[in-house]
Amino acid sequence: MLDPKLIRTQPDKVRLALKNREYKPSQVDEFLAQDETWRRTISESDQLKQERNTASEEIGRLKKGGQNSEAKQEEVRKINDRIKALDANLKVLEEKLNQLLLYFPNIPHETVPIGLDASGNHVVSSWGEEKKFSFPLKPHWEIGEKLGILDFARAAKLSGSMFSLYMGLGAKLQRGLIQFMLDFHVKNHGYTEVYPPYLVRPEIMVGTGQLPKFKEEMYHCDADDLYLIPTAEVPVTNLHRDEILSIQDLPKYYVAYSACFRREAGAAGADTRGLQRLHQFDKVELVKTVIPESSYEEHEKLLKNAEAILQSLELRYRVLLLCTGDMGFSAAKCYDLEVWCQASQKWAEVSSCSNFEDFQARRANIRFRRDPKSKPEFAHTLNASGLALPRIMMAILENYQQPDGSVTIPEILRPYMDGRKQIP
Repeated sequence: MLDPKLIRTQPDKVRLALKNREYKPSQVDEFLAQDETWRRTISESDQLKQERNTASEEIGRLKKGGQNSEAKQEEVRKINDRIKALDANLKVLEEKLNQLLLYFPNIPHETVPIGLDASGNHVVSSWGEEKKFSFPLKPHWEIGEKLGILDFARAAKLSGSMFSLYMGLGAKLQRGLIQFMLDFHVKNHGYTEVYPPYLVRPEIMVGTGQLPKFKEEMYHCDADDLYLIPTAEVPVTNLHRDEILSIQDLPKYYVAYSACFRREAGAAGADTRGLQRLHQFDKVELVKTVIPESSYEEHEKLLKNAEAILQSLELRYRVLLLCTGDMGFSAAKCYDLEVWCQASQKWAEVSSCSNFEDFQARRANIRFRRDPKSKPEFAHTLNASGLALPRIMMAILENYQQPDGSVTIPEILRPYMDGRKQIP
């Protein structure tokens, strides 16, 4: 959520940011008009309360002097009725203002390139070389089905399209990847492991920016008014919702595994074959809560933490700095990590590494104090996938395939596979 003062005092800056992010600058005008009505109503209410206090004092003097105060009392009753009506209207106006604020995206950081879509993203670095193969390569879905470790037909029988089913060594490799990532981030990067609920209340989704704007992308349990999480970022970021932390408590580093659930309502016509795009998938998530002045240093560290997993798996990847038109709603700055899938000849996103500054903290009311007597300030929050599993599985199957149809297991994963070097 943006600071309302920013919209009031720098409306042109916000209009330009909205335009660069492909949002309507008229959102600013709508907010300012509503805000002016709200402030005018407050002013009128405050003025009437002063008049009521003056009239009440006059009633006291009249009574003390033995004079008739009935007219003044009637005046106070009318003032009270008007104040009640104004205060009731203020609650409505405040709710409208809050709803308008929830639809404002974050303001891009000054280092974010301006662009309309993915074509405006910048490649900032890359790692690894493209492997050379002496035999025709197969896509991951063919490899997985032939090895009996992926079964898309039975997944569709169980749940419909865009679901996956891992079998045997495929299920073990998936579990091994999750364990490896969690262990790696805890041991090497100092994160605290969290295992969160997969169902959360609506206000938790509001806190991280999924609601209300992206409601159609979410799975909702009507009977309980709970949402299936699209990422562990949602519950983990909200761990300190409505709390005031001490500066000594920061930074907070959390790592969490979860299943993720997404309707992918806009995926019609997109490449949905195999593991590319799913309604349910596994992911290891990194979440940070930090003080404002360190958040961009922490952002770069967060990126390196996610990159370390790809380097350990010896998978070629690149880092993109996303432009204004391709960046997520809540982010102030975002890097994407894309892994190279050799058989498919495509880059596949496996992590978005985002700094939200105080955008989520305002929505979730996450604050800290610099000392016991100081005023609470909003913290900064960050998150990155560390990493998303389906496209990592894609990359392993396609980049580690062998001429006989087997797949070599990356060396760092072998302890999680009982020492096995390949599948089958």
